[in-house]
Formats: sequence, structure tokens, C-alpha cells
Amino acid sequence: MTDGATAKGEQTRELILSTALRLFREQGYGKTTMRAIATEAGVSVGNAYYYYGSKDHLMQAYYDLLQHQHREAVESVLATETAFVPRMVGVLRAWLDVAAPYHEFAGTFFKTAADPRSPLSPFSEESRPARDASVEIFRRVVDGSDLKVPAELRSELPELLWLLQMGIVLFWVHDQSDDVRRTRTLIDRAVPLVDRLLRLTRIPGVRGVTNDLVGLIRSVKP
Repeated sequence: MTDGATAKGEQTRELILSTALRLFREQGYGKTTMRAIATEAGVSVGNAYYYYGSKDHLMQAYYDLLQHQHREAVESVLATETAFVPRMVGVLRAWLDVAAPYHEFAGTFFKTAADPRSPLSPFSEESRPARDASVEIFRRVVDGSDLKVPAELRSELPELLWLLQMGIVLFWVHDQSDDVRRTRTLIDRAVPLVDRLLRLTRIPGVRGVTNDLVGLIRSVKP
């Protein structure tokens, strides 16, 4: 395939995805069909299916796009901050900023993603690439910070911080305050609390409980 054909194919792929995301915002995920996406994008239905086998594949592409944008958005804070709290707050707030255009349809989409059997679940095997990319961001948050925690906990911490983000995302989905002010407040107040709790794990009397907690986490992981 020539470079020109490759570039045109990539443009078509991006057009279909951007059109789909716009229709998801305007009509809702459930009501938007692949045929409607193809028509709006000005491509054949067959062409739309060539690039994306289903709406689920489109949403997986959205996951990947969101993670790519988030990774770029956090570079400045990770490059300049070494204290755990501003690194973590900056990363979580950056996610709110890149996800903001999709907040309107997040509630409708969440109904599908919340089904544990759905490939769109953030915990599904299909979502693993986006999930792993997000966990890697939190690994960078920890590794480049001043946070000192027991080694056993440190190895599990990036995934635990990702789970914290999932809880914040759920809160964000239901947040109808201006500029999701309540979610921003939640981040600003929860992260310092997490920081204090994590630093307590270095106290000798607490380390036994920490080891038990790490053991529990590892025992229930798939």
C-alpha cells in the first residue's frame, strides 16, 4: 500500500471515529447505528465496517484516543512536579479536561460499560490496552514522586490508583455541577487524604496491616 493510500485510509478512519463520537453525544450511544455513522461520515456502510467491526470497536478506539490525549496532557505536570499530591491531582484533573467533550453522553454509555459482560467494561479483556496505558501513567506518578511506601505496596499502587480514578470517573458521570465542580473538589480533597494514608504505611505498627492488605489484593486479582 502506498503512503498516499495509507494516509487516506487513516483520514477515513479518523473521520468515522469523530463522526461516531459526535453522534453518540447528540443521539446517545444506544440510538446511534453504524449505518447512521456511515451516512453522516459520507462513506459506505461496508467501508465503516471495514475500519470498525462494530460500535464496540468504535468505543474501544475512543478509549485508546482518550488515553493518548491523557498521556500527552500529563507530561507537563509529571515533568515539573515531584511531590505526590500535585502529581496525582494534576493527572486526575487532566483526565477531566480531555474527557470534558464527552460528558454529555457519558451517562448513556455508562449503562453499557457497567455490564461486567460487556467488552466496553473498563475491566474487560478488550479494554486491557487502554487500561494498561492508564495504569502506566499512575506508575509514572508513583515512580517520579517523593512518596515512600513499602515495596510490596508500591508494586500494587499504580493499579490501586487507577481504581481510585475509576471511582472518580463514576462520580464524574453523575456530576451535573457547572464545570463538574464537585468532581474537581473531590479530587482536590481526596488525594491529600490518600497521600496521608499511604505515608502511614511506613509506621512499623501499620506495616503488618499493609502486608495483609497487599496479600488480599493479590489473592483476588484475576
